[in-house]
Amino acid sequence: MYSLLIVDDHPIFRQGVIRIISKNPEFNVIEEVSTGEEAIEEIKKNHYDIVLLDITLPGRNGLDIIREIKALKPSIRILVLTMHSENQYALRSIKAGAFGYLTKEKAPHELVEALRTIASGHKYIHSSVTEDIISIWRKDDEKPLHETLSNREYEIFHMLVHGKRVSEIADELTISVKTVKTHRSRILLKMNMKSNAELIHYAFKHSLIEA
Repeated sequence: MYSLLIVDDHPIFRQGVIRIISKNPEFNVIEEVSTGEEAIEEIKKNHYDIVLLDITLPGRNGLDIIREIKALKPSIRILVLTMHSENQYALRSIKAGAFGYLTKEKAPHELVEALRTIASGHKYIHSSVTEDIISIWRKDDEKPLHETLSNREYEIFHMLVHGKRVSEIADELTISVKTVKTHRSRILLKMNMKSNAELIHYAFKHSLIEA
């Protein structure tokens, strides 16, 4: 039996995941938490085989949480469960150390298959993004501008191009408005742009957001 930790800040979603998993006796949900910090404390105290992790959490960047979990317990297999379907998030998650990437939209139908795949030692990525990820990996030496951003910068870039205001981003990430503005300035500088409008145009051009 594989022991699981669920990390997601939406209680209703956590309960839905637990219901799906409970029908399969090879998996046992030991604990559920709502933040990355709580996840780290749990992993320090207890043994888990698999962590189901939402990378959009209050506070610390989810990709940084993946790295810290792998540093603490390299044997843990992390399955990212997220609302983000963008290939860039999948690529960054796998590079950070995740064993699988699954959108919440696909979770009701594919969660158990994904868990069985990573439990057997194989990576799981939905077929709709696999081909694009391989393509991005092959072109790693010719990085587009958005790939020069740090994980936190990319997270804020993603929120900006989806129309979120600086104050909204600060509230969602539980950081100060000043910090968000600093990140935004660095994003614009790295990408050689002057406004959110240019960032949005770039995101459309590179299929990072849908029209």
